[in-house]
Amino acid sequence: MPHLTIEYSANVEDHHDIAALVDAVHLAALEHGLPAVDALRTRAVRRELYRIADGGRDYAFVAIWGRIAPGRDDHTKQTFCSAVLDAAEASVASVPGPLAIAWSVALSEIDPTARLNRNHVRERMAARDQGADR
Repeated sequence: MPHLTIEYSANVEDHHDIAALVDAVHLAALEHGLPAVDALRTRAVRRELYRIADGGRDYAFVAIWGRIAPGRDDHTKQTFCSAVLDAAEASVASVPGPLAIAWSVALSEIDPTARLNRNHVRERMAARDQGADR
């Protein structure tokens, strides 16, 4: 855990590299230390239909949703959100663009009684790592 979803208005893609945004968010999450590398999943979803504020064409949004296992303290969750948001903004700040972007990050805890998970990535990583030792 966590699962990170980057939801963005379609016009962001016209001016910025979404793959770089995904990479920046994923790396920031790993560097923070909250997720185990084999548990982190980051993806992006483009939203074609949206309206922001008064409808100006130069407005955009990027909303990052994180779903995490319960048990983290408030400080850990707050520093995680800050690290992810800082990395996301920095990934597009180097490219000047005409958009005013509304940014947000929110975390929610997953109810463990309402979740089923089978992670075969862990097994593959462990097998790969054992092969590297030979």
